[in-house]
Formats: sequence, C-alpha cells, structure tokens
Amino acid sequence: MNLVQITPGAGGMFCGGCFRDNALVTELRRQGHQTLMVPLYLPLTLDEADQTVGTPTFFSGINVYFEQKSAWYRRAPKWLHKIFTSPALLKIAGKHAGKTRPEDVGEIAISMILGEEGHQARELEDLVAWLKTQPKPDVVCLSNALLAGFARRLRQELKCPIACVLQGEDTFLDSMPELLRTRAWNAMRDRARDCDYFVAPTRYFGDLMAKRLGLRADRVHVVANGIKLDGYGDVATARGESLKSPPVLGYFARMCQQKGLDGAVSTFLELKKRLGARTLKLHVGGGCGPGDMAFVAQQKERLRHAGVLGDVEWFPNVDREAKLAFFAGCDVFCTPALYGEAFGLYVIEAMASGLPVVQPRHAGFPELVEPGGGGILVEPGNIPATADAIESLLVDSARARSLGRSAAAAAQSIFSVERMARSFVEVASNHVRHVGAR
Repeated sequence: MNLVQITPGAGGMFCGGCFRDNALVTELRRQGHQTLMVPLYLPLTLDEADQTVGTPTFFSGINVYFEQKSAWYRRAPKWLHKIFTSPALLKIAGKHAGKTRPEDVGEIAISMILGEEGHQARELEDLVAWLKTQPKPDVVCLSNALLAGFARRLRQELKCPIACVLQGEDTFLDSMPELLRTRAWNAMRDRARDCDYFVAPTRYFGDLMAKRLGLRADRVHVVANGIKLDGYGDVATARGESLKSPPVLGYFARMCQQKGLDGAVSTFLELKKRLGARTLKLHVGGGCGPGDMAFVAQQKERLRHAGVLGDVEWFPNVDREAKLAFFAGCDVFCTPALYGEAFGLYVIEAMASGLPVVQPRHAGFPELVEPGGGGILVEPGNIPATADAIESLLVDSARARSLGRSAAAAAQSIFSVERMARSFVEVASNHVRHVGAR
C-alpha cells in the first residue's frame, strides 16, 4: 500500500503520539509499504530514527500563530511565510512548546479544526498542493481528531480514504475554558463526518470518543499501539529471580500531575512508612519540559520534607538506550495516571522489560494488563490499595518475577510494532476496497 501519515511535532517535548506514529511508519516501510510521514507545526522529538527526515514541515508553528493573530499576516507575501518555515527557527520555537497550555491555544485549536474555513486555510492549501506532487496515496492518516479539519480538502483533492487516529483529544479539549471547550467539541463533531474511519488504541477510548463525536460504532476500529521491542527482551531475560537490594519502584511517563507523578510519590511515601528499616528506592523517568518543572519541584519538596529525597533518582528526557537502562534498574512499575488514559505506551515498555505493573483499574489500563496477566489492577486514586499491591510484590519476589515474565510475553505477542502495523494495514485495506467498490 501507499500511505501518508500526517503527524504534529511537539518541539522539545516527548510525545506518545509522535513515538507511536514514527514507530508505525518505520515498521510499515520495513514491511514493504510505501509510506510518507509528514510533520506539522514543530520538529518531532524522538528516541528512535526520525522518519520525517527529508520531508518539509507544514503548518509552521510560527506561521500558525501569526495567522491566528493577524489578518494582514494571512495575506502576507509567500516569501515572508517561507522565512518562518526555517528548521532553525522552528527548533528555537520548539524549545518553548512545553510552556503552552490548552486554555492559551484554544482559539488556534478551533481554527485548525475548521480546516479550510479557519485562519490557517493557506497552510492547508500548501499541504494539499504538495501532496498532489507525490505518488497518489491509498490512504491518508491523520494523527489525531484535532486534525479532522484537513479531511474534507484531502478527500476532495486526493480521492482516497481519510483515516483518523484517536489518542487523547478529550483531555486536551476538556481542559479549555467552558466556552472554548464547547465550540471546539462542536467543530470536531462536525468535521469528524469528513473522515472515512477512525482508529482507536483501546476499546475503552474508541467507545468514549464514538459517543462524544457522535460516531457509528462501525466507523471506529481498535488497533492496539505497539512498540519496537528490540532490546527490551534482553532487559527482561537478564533479570534474576531476586529483587534488587534495596528494591526499586519505577515511574516512567511525563513528569506531571495528569500522569500521576504525585500519586507515585504518595505511594512511595506510604511504603516507606510501612517498611520501616527495610529500604525502598523510587526511580522517576520520562519527559520533563519547561511547563513541568514547577510541579516536579513541588514533589521534590514533599520528598525532602519527609526525609527521603535521597532515596529518589530522576531520569528526565532520556534517549532509547537510557530508557532501557532505566527499566532494567527497576523491580516494580507503577504510573498511576488518574485521567482517562487512552493507552499508555509506558506500561507496554515496562511490561516488555519484564516488570510487573501496578496500575489503576480504569481507562485503557485493563486492556493492557489483563490479557497477559502481567500485573495488578487497583482502585483508582486509592493510595493504600496501590501500596498494598506493590508491597505484596516486594515481599514475594517469586510472584513478582512470575508476573514480570507474563508481562514480557504479553508485550511480545500482543503489543509489538509488527502486529500494530499488520492490523493497521488490514483495516486500511478494507476501506480501500470499500471505496473501490463504490
């Protein structure tokens, strides 16, 4: 097949959606599919080889901002717009991306959802014109429903099905002030009609977004996210039967409240009270941008006040090699995100590393943990129950290692990037045949 993947870059921030799309494109190419990955807004920050290399960045984040703010700039000469597509300037702009908040960019988000009717219509036409110079795609895939405004023009000009991945849009939109939130959801429901089908990473999130966008169930397909498993198996295999001394609890995700860093710290403090003379360490890894630093400082102050800051190590913004080393250095994994996590790649990375996972029984987590039996699900937000589950593994290394082996096996069989790519192509092929039959 010939596929086009359109993915927004997050600048200097790590982004699960970017990781997922980049891994998918890498594997699709390996499996022999002609696949073009088109970046939007800002450069992608990745821990694997960037599949957008050689492709221009469309909807330059700088131009998008100025077009939103200035009617004059929307009519400005092409040479001026081109200046602000410079990779060097976009890289500088990307360093500040983590400081933006949904409530600050709500108007821009709504304008983007409106597509050719929004202030960035000029950027959309540039993207369409460029894609028409490339080999005709069988399918164009939009990275998230915030890009649904592209679908109408892409379908008109490229004459192919438009797929849209669902991954976390609800959290972004729901964090906006009420008036902006209502306008954004209404616009996205309208523009979702222009997409031929949707791909959700879990049944939980597919059902949630189908309801919120007013989609028929048959328009939403579940394709579980997958990761490139190279190296993870070695980490899992190298684990001995005993836990480390002292054992290490691991948290790995963006270092923010939404992902549950404060819950992980609270659980750690509870365990330290219980274990008395027995020691325990906490390793905190994952993305940490400018907007996260104040929250991280608050958590460090809590730990300092409790006298246990020295038992915590921090691993911000690690590359792939350091990430593998991080998981190798842990014994039990818990990232207790309390918002409606659509998937959680970090859980799969931990499982692939042979770690037993303790996660809240809500959102997409049961669909990750239950199939392979590689962990324990607990009541969301219940710190004592979370601590109970982790403690049960710390005092029973045989059970911890058994669950870890089950987790690794599940990651290999269910959550590999190879399986994700095959499932994605199967869904896409069905829609291509359907369009051809009309």
